Amino acid sequence: MSGDWVRRALAAATAAAYVFLYAPIAILILFSFNAARQTAHWEGFTLEWYRRLLSNELLLHSVANSLIVAGVTTAMATVFGTLAALALARGRFAGRAATQAALYLPVIIPEIVMGSALLTLFGAVGLRLSLATVILAHVAFSISYVAIVVRARLTGFNRSLEEAALDLGAGPVGVFTRVTLPLILPGVVAGALLVFTISIDDYIVTSFVAGVGATTLPLQIYSMLKVGVTPEVNAVSTLLLAVTVACIIIAQRLQRAPGPGRGV
Repeated sequence: MSGDWVRRALAAATAAAYVFLYAPIAILILFSFNAARQTAHWEGFTLEWYRRLLSNELLLHSVANSLIVAGVTTAMATVFGTLAALALARGRFAGRAATQAALYLPVIIPEIVMGSALLTLFGAVGLRLSLATVILAHVAFSISYVAIVVRARLTGFNRSLEEAALDLGAGPVGVFTRVTLPLILPGVVAGALLVFTISIDDYIVTSFVAGVGATTLPLQIYSMLKVGVTPEVNAVSTLLLAVTVACIIIAQRLQRAPGPGRGV
């Protein structure tokens, strides 16, 4: 009996925690379809607020900025992060342990510290705040995520496949493009999707390093919230949430794919 009571109490606590975490999100999504201008009560279903988003020039401009930042950040962070993962997994060089430890710093330090540090750096080198500084800041804290994901993918990598390709006459570049990269590609893509999600959602670091005309979607949403929560805010938040969840689901499935060289 005591065991059943403990299990029921644990199940109830778990359910309460999930409700506490996800009920606000569910309410936000629901009221993005609310016909009422005020979100205090429900007046009926409508898609009007989603249609209005398409005619909001400020919002569309911020969406374009976010896509540019996220796209460029993803491309750069994926390349550098993958190379860093390969170097740490296979290289033997002085300072390897320190480099590996430093790789985790952008992941664990508070974002407000990261934003303040990057702002100080840009000011010290005389770099004017713009969309470029936002991209540089996002790349700086995103490389670690790709490196960590790809490094995990490289665990247990069957090096005999590369050795066989070398024995068959392939050069180092050919081995990488035809053997190594295809085998670690799920990890690379998972890291890229993770970076895209983090970049397009980021507010704290971006608020430090964004200049005039570099307003991203999170910054625009925050400025809209200053005048109150409206169905338009709920609608754009719902769309952002949908993109984020889709990227995370795909990234998780790719990370669960069989590892490179296993079972060969």
